[in-house]
Amino acid sequence: MNASAELFRRQGYTGTGLKQVVAEAEAPFGSIYHFFPGGKEQLGDEVIRVAGAFFLQLFETIADESPNHPAAVKNFFAGAAETLRATDYQDACPIATVALEVASTNETLREATSDVFESWIDAATERGTAAGLTRAAARKLAIGMIASLEGAFVLSRAMRSTEPLEVTGAQATAAIRAALAAAPKRRSATTARSPARAAGRSPGTRAPRRSRARRTAAPSAR
Repeated sequence: MNASAELFRRQGYTGTGLKQVVAEAEAPFGSIYHFFPGGKEQLGDEVIRVAGAFFLQLFETIADESPNHPAAVKNFFAGAAETLRATDYQDACPIATVALEVASTNETLREATSDVFESWIDAATERGTAAGLTRAAARKLAIGMIASLEGAFVLSRAMRSTEPLEVTGAQATAAIRAALAAAPKRRSATTARSPARAAGRSPGTRAPRRSRARRTAAPSAR
């Protein structure tokens, strides 16, 4: 599975043959059809979903270790740039590589790539809402972030430069910071003042009743 993911990432789905997969994995050719009776398409589907889950977990780990959501996005782009440099611009995103090839020709693999992208969007959306954004705003920023990342991978590989990843990473981070700054601040249950506290009373007590002045009848003059 790992060998297939690496080959798909570097050569694409159509550019990778089954003989090359088993050679890279140092496995007998018959093992492909033993584990994947559907052949290359089934293998591709599994590779896409497993690789997608791996990168999702990578994002979650980076987010957990970052002080806030904008920092997590910044660190994720920086890590992608570092990986691309370290692998001589070969290891980009296998999901996007396959999606570009098969989106119009193979429905099974198109659905697999779509499911992976949607899972990434959902994860980034959850992080955005946890940071204080509305769900609609967080989803828009999540889509923009992932679209920028995938586009930057293409430009970086072609230009053999991490500048596109650095630029789009800075833009995605700035957009999230700006959205958070403009978002209404949430009032927490511990700091929000209840009407009772605002009136200077303990919660759960009633306001004192106003005493009515008794009207006494003036003695009538006789």
